[in-house]
Amino acid sequence: MRANGLKTMIKLILVGAMVACNSGAPASAGAQRSPTATDSGMVQMHGMAMPANDSAFKEMQKRGGMAMGVDQYMSAHKFDVTPDGGRIELQRMTPDSLDVAQIRAHMKLIQHAFAAGDFSTPAFVHMRDMPGTDVMAAKKNVIEYTYHDLPLGGEVRISTKDPAAKAAVTRFLMAQRTEHRGSGKEN
Repeated sequence: MRANGLKTMIKLILVGAMVACNSGAPASAGAQRSPTATDSGMVQMHGMAMPANDSAFKEMQKRGGMAMGVDQYMSAHKFDVTPDGGRIELQRMTPDSLDVAQIRAHMKLIQHAFAAGDFSTPAFVHMRDMPGTDVMAAKKNVIEYTYHDLPLGGEVRISTKDPAAKAAVTRFLMAQRTEHRGSGKEN
């Protein structure tokens, strides 16, 4: 991990710890929730049935919780491919002002890290460099990242006119969608 990536990761962890401390709840309180179990050995998450014994996914969810500061089972990721790039959305599934504030802080950090060519957070969460991030880092000067509040979280819009950068953004978003088992669309 590059030095600037390590700094970003430390910032993310510190923000999560500060939010947890300010809530009066233990730092791990949100991480104790789990997906809804079914009788068939499956769990329900984001409206989809998944194997309850998927340890790799559970470990990724734990790392995601550490990096983002919110319970991954109480929030939903959305990864959309758009004509000029795409968007990453993260929102709580139910209202919780503390988690909404944490999501917004995380998404703002992601906006700034990605604009600097730093993709260490998704590398940490997925335990590998994500597809497309090498090109996105190399072409950081032709990609724009814009943050917006959403009712229960936030989003980062990604836009570029560069065809190679656009293709890299698409690879990144599709890999994210697949591994987070999130939703999204292609335009």
